[in-house]
Amino acid sequence: MACSYLCPCSLLICSLLAFLVSGSQIQRTLLPVISFDEGYTQLFGDDNLAIHRDGKTVHLSLDERTGSGFVSQDLYLHGYFSASIKLPADYTAGVVVAFYMSNGDIFEKNHDEIDFEFLGNIRGKDWRIQTNIYGNGSTSVGREERCSLWFDPSDDFHQYSILWTDSQITFYVDNVPIREFKRTESMGGDFPSKPMSLYATIWDGSSWATNGGKYRVNYKYAPYVTEFSDLVLHGCAVDPIEQFPKCDNTESSEAIPTGVTTVQRIKMESFRAKFMTYSYCYDRVRYKVPPSECVFNPKEADRLKSFDPVTFGGGRPHHGKRHHRSRASHVEAISI
Repeated sequence: MACSYLCPCSLLICSLLAFLVSGSQIQRTLLPVISFDEGYTQLFGDDNLAIHRDGKTVHLSLDERTGSGFVSQDLYLHGYFSASIKLPADYTAGVVVAFYMSNGDIFEKNHDEIDFEFLGNIRGKDWRIQTNIYGNGSTSVGREERCSLWFDPSDDFHQYSILWTDSQITFYVDNVPIREFKRTESMGGDFPSKPMSLYATIWDGSSWATNGGKYRVNYKYAPYVTEFSDLVLHGCAVDPIEQFPKCDNTESSEAIPTGVTTVQRIKMESFRAKFMTYSYCYDRVRYKVPPSECVFNPKEADRLKSFDPVTFGGGRPHHGKRHHRSRASHVEAISI
């Protein structure tokens, strides 16, 4: 792979492509971990951002004054981006922690975005993960999926990763793929295709994040602190001064993966069968006809319909009590 506007392929990018060709599961130990100052700069939050442990761990805080965040120094076009994250504990309703890619500051009307969003909850309820994808400003088509986890993400660090190529996007949790999003011809420009920066933020999402805004941030529990470490920026870096730069993929087309491995797919299907709670592809209230890239999976459809027959079955609302499984049953159910 060569970046036509910069230089021949660096050792970093070549090693990534060689690794992808092998089809092996991406392992954190094979990828270089950088310090904050090597790859990032503060975005907002003043002293609500603090750097620890030899510059390789970052604490982001949310209090009554402000949230906080940081952003990569470079733009990237494709690659593997990862961080180990520990989320705040106790009452976290309304709190949103985000680890995502975007170019909204450059392309205001046709931006791209790839999101991990962590949604807090009231005491005793689990954190939830929401993934989302926008391409070419297609914000009218939300591509959200939401899930719970098989562990408490506030107890310890866990690795969250994004693999982005010109044909697919894969989200990983502790090297387990939880979502695979493939580019299709029918999507047109809705697949992220322009260089993006990598962001990490914590902020107040009281208006929507927990039960549609029913539960808000309670600042008596502040500051809310989330920790980031094992920062990985492993992609094709783009000089932000260049106008409309491109990475030349002609030499590396054979290296782009066609999908997750067989072992990874088994783990992904197991995860989705047990922990996915929402997918836009099956939301019949929101979309009478699913977006063109959606592939109907009868098992997913049946499970989500039983979870929420109004949203996923097109039925009429009712006011019966809904059953919620406890974390204990989650842990017992999964083995991935």
